[in-house]
Amino acid sequence: MSTQQPVLRQGRANLALATLFLGTFVLGSAELLVVGVLNLIANDLQVSIPAAGTLVTAYALGLSVGGPLLTALTIKLNKRTILAVALVLYTFGNLVPVLSSSYGLFIVARAFTGSLQGLFVGVAIIAGISIVPAERMGRAISVVIAGFAVSAALGVPLSTLVGQALGWRGSFIAVVVLGVVTLIATMALVPSVPSAGGGGAGNQARYAFAPRVLAVLFLVFLMLAAQYSALTYIVPFLESVTGVSGTLISVFVLAYGAATAVGAFGGGRFADKNAARTLIVGTIGLVMSLGALYLVGSVAILVVVALLAWGVFGFGMVPSFQYRVVSLAGPGGALASSLPASAVNAGIAFGSVAGGVAIGSFTASSAVVTGLVIAVISVPVAWATSFIKPPVLEAEPDQALATSAQPVSEPA
Repeated sequence: MSTQQPVLRQGRANLALATLFLGTFVLGSAELLVVGVLNLIANDLQVSIPAAGTLVTAYALGLSVGGPLLTALTIKLNKRTILAVALVLYTFGNLVPVLSSSYGLFIVARAFTGSLQGLFVGVAIIAGISIVPAERMGRAISVVIAGFAVSAALGVPLSTLVGQALGWRGSFIAVVVLGVVTLIATMALVPSVPSAGGGGAGNQARYAFAPRVLAVLFLVFLMLAAQYSALTYIVPFLESVTGVSGTLISVFVLAYGAATAVGAFGGGRFADKNAARTLIVGTIGLVMSLGALYLVGSVAILVVVALLAWGVFGFGMVPSFQYRVVSLAGPGGALASSLPASAVNAGIAFGSVAGGVAIGSFTASSAVVTGLVIAVISVPVAWATSFIKPPVLEAEPDQALATSAQPVSEPA
């Protein structure tokens, strides 16, 4: 890993990272926006709730499939240019539902903006690690990823509040305004980051889809499946097992959301120290958290503690996931940076289905048990992947990963 220091001073680097955090927060909030105003959209467009829910699915598919494809197509372009263009197109994509009443066009727009989010997050991570010393790469990743964690905690309640006050189209207008603000900040504060080399998309894919990378992506899939088997159905669990209802449920969910933000920010330091070991500790911590949630589910205060631990462990691993995937991809790191998002969405989809089957067949606790079982399986997988090493190259090891080795310049 290169130890060459970036041209940017620490203060400018922090401003650039803050801008990237803003970008992932805005995109993450826009992704969750539909959830908070789903009933309003369904009523206005005269479609059923399940049909309106397809807007969430379209976004996830766009992110999972379109994100890596767009990353491959733009692999040789300057990273700041990609970020700016992605934000411009994302802003226009979110204008579509404001200006049109077509449900079909809305679906297409959601898939399109999901693809742009997949592109943005991968490129933002590469840009972030290029402007910090090599020993702070994990922390740079954690800042970028934390935008999604904070949006998960605040995005749905904020979008619901704005949607109720201004209508669901008002929520999308707010996203457009924030997108423009983020675009201006990106052009002003994010440095120019030339392509780090590593060849075209074909050569990058050879490294990005190597078995060592796919093994860690499988671990990502398992960990998200474990969490969303339980998280998707946490409200029924809280209602029937813990015995809470109404606004009190929001307090429990908000506690979990706050813990995910803490985990995402703090996990970067552990990724810098030893990302592979962090994944082992994180999987064990998740098993303990879900196990505690199941065992003490009827005691409200202990449920809060379990949710806090779950949030910290669950999102504390995310920077290490990204770090390991990009590191193990070597020269394919730029393309590989977009792949964890695809594995995350696949895990969320599988976990939601698995939890739904369990809770439909048994009791409200079954979804938590399902997540626990998947989490237990992930522990030996995390241990096994800890022995995987990055490819040995003739050039300086991990040169392609540490894009900080490439010269960067402050924006004019």
